[in-house]
Amino acid sequence: MNGIFVKHILVANHHLDKVGGTESYTYAMAEELVKRGYHVEYFTFFRGEVSHRLEKDFSIRFMSGKKYDLILANHNTCVNYLFGKGFVIQTCHGVFPELEQPSPNADAYVAISEEVKKHLQQLGYTSRVILNGINLERYRLLQPLHTQLTCVLSLCHSAMANAALEKACEGVGTKLIVVDKYNNPVWEVEQKINEADIVVGVGRSAYEAMACGRPVIIFDHRDYYPSCGDGYVKDRIGESILNNCSGRYSNRSYTALQLESELRKYDPADGAFFRKFAENRLDIRNSVTEYLDYFRDEYRNVTAVSIAYLRRMWLCRKWRKNLKKKFGDK
Repeated sequence: MNGIFVKHILVANHHLDKVGGTESYTYAMAEELVKRGYHVEYFTFFRGEVSHRLEKDFSIRFMSGKKYDLILANHNTCVNYLFGKGFVIQTCHGVFPELEQPSPNADAYVAISEEVKKHLQQLGYTSRVILNGINLERYRLLQPLHTQLTCVLSLCHSAMANAALEKACEGVGTKLIVVDKYNNPVWEVEQKINEADIVVGVGRSAYEAMACGRPVIIFDHRDYYPSCGDGYVKDRIGESILNNCSGRYSNRSYTALQLESELRKYDPADGAFFRKFAENRLDIRNSVTEYLDYFRDEYRNVTAVSIAYLRRMWLCRKWRKNLKKKFGDK
């Protein structure tokens, strides 16, 4: 850390009671930090499955300290609650949900995409883009892709999206598996991903599928945004990721017939392309290094500002004292 000592790190997420994107991200970050020898604890308002896994798998316990060298916090509620306990980097994972909006109490901000960075900039906050990292040892190719498309996995959150996908799969004569975190959550989702030849979803779901060497179709319907997608993204993955593979880059609505057309683009050779992309851009080890480097840079900036401020205060007091000696206290 180039002279900046870091030992105690707190990771924080508003909820760790269920399986989800930020929960999976928090788990991966904590795991990598433990591997590097840091003393890691966690904070959440809602304990449950993921917090229990942190405790069981890595002996990470709930927040017990009064101060931490670094706090990596998702969600503004965590930032506000933990204010004053250490240097806080808030990671903003989206532009619409209320919990993802920046808190003025953070010391620095990470945007998980260029879209989020622009959103924060419009609100008056500077940030650094660090993509959502994936544990590439956990999410990897376990089963080879079939020569012909035989199975599609949907990680979509909406019944509307899954209904359209079901019709599309019927049209190409392939099986559809649906894993919905709200109705049938699966922690070992990498196993389900490896059963499929194509995975349909957005955001971290798409990243995990790429890491497993699966071609992806970016598509879903979220309660905060209408149905949209980027489709089969091999030729425009660089553009799609600007919006966190949310589908908002192309912002295209897909009918069942149009989804069927996207499914017909399947090429098993594309699996290696997506895995390589994940290795180059989505490795959790690189993400953690970027966070620690960012902390180093921002901590120095804050420290420099603080030292300058204290020096000004000291000079002002000295100046006032000299004036009193010269002119008296009138």
